[in-house]
Amino acid sequence: MPNELDRSSLPPMDVASRMGRLRAALGEAGCDALLVTSLVNVRYLSGFSGSAAMLLVLPEGAVLTTDGRYKDQSVEELAAAGVECAVKVGRGSAQLEEVDAALEGVKRLGFEADAVTVAQRGRLESELGRVGTGAVSLVATRGLVEDLRVVKDEGEVARIELAAGIADVALAQVKERLHEGLSEREFALELDFEMRRRGADDVAFETIVAAGPNAALPHAKPSGRRIEPGELVVIDFGAELEGYRSDMTRTLCVGPPTSSQMAELLDAVLMAQRAGVRAVRAGAKGEEVDSACRESLAAAGYEELLTHGTGHGVGLEIHEAPAVGQGSADILAPGAVVTVEPGCYVPGTGGVRIEDTLVVTGNGARALTKSTKDTIL
Repeated sequence: MPNELDRSSLPPMDVASRMGRLRAALGEAGCDALLVTSLVNVRYLSGFSGSAAMLLVLPEGAVLTTDGRYKDQSVEELAAAGVECAVKVGRGSAQLEEVDAALEGVKRLGFEADAVTVAQRGRLESELGRVGTGAVSLVATRGLVEDLRVVKDEGEVARIELAAGIADVALAQVKERLHEGLSEREFALELDFEMRRRGADDVAFETIVAAGPNAALPHAKPSGRRIEPGELVVIDFGAELEGYRSDMTRTLCVGPPTSSQMAELLDAVLMAQRAGVRAVRAGAKGEEVDSACRESLAAAGYEELLTHGTGHGVGLEIHEAPAVGQGSADILAPGAVVTVEPGCYVPGTGGVRIEDTLVVTGNGARALTKSTKDTIL
């Protein structure tokens, strides 16, 4: 059994400064305070990882509300993150009462439009007394916290890289089992277990293992179909560590591919992926990375088989900003973490996808996923 994963050398994350950076953006967004209801954003700003919370970020100070399950955990996690914030514990209505009480002096309360349903907004309007009387107006905002999350600090990158390392080792440990004729589902379970055994807190997302004709489905679910020699197997997976996720895809084959078309497609996607990785640099637009992959595939005659974007940002969520795809004007900044994952798919026959996660640096990018791209086992 592997030794317990040593996290002691991980650099700390600068959680304590994040609310200050958010406050600096509130005025331009037309609000004085922000009620954060996205749990991912609550975690980013405060360090609290529970499943129920709201965070009110005020011009000075902040209030975290949660329920009795997290009475102790909330205080401990905020203290560990170095975040100064009042913690209020109670049922749902009591939590809104605490928010309302903290709004004295606030005229414009921002809320996260992408995280609040119509029903939830109605509840805010009816249960926040200062909103109901017109003393406070609600202001819909978008992307205020998500924009802060784009550029990772040293501690965030280190956690993503360690998660990627766990995934690298797990694949190396189990890939030879493809010789045993496992089903897609059995191999996915083996890989998931190995990541957990190596210290992952969870899998980053539902692992994809798709062989033969199933590999033509970009987001196929692992099935009971047995993996046969000579057919390409697309394996898309990642590990989660302290909330941060890795993402990697490799295409493997037991013995040489029996299909010459799939062998040619494999070479074309590998070349396209390399072109995309070379295009990742500070100041580049997401669409430029996508174009590099598409131009490479076009030269090989396969551009029409790439039916999805080339990549995406990775962090506390498996898909977050910046976007790396056609039409993306997102600018890659040093410290952003993105994937490059061109794929080509032939319905009824098979498919190929190769993906790495990279951190943007001042002079290019550094790969966080390091597994070999050798295909034949």
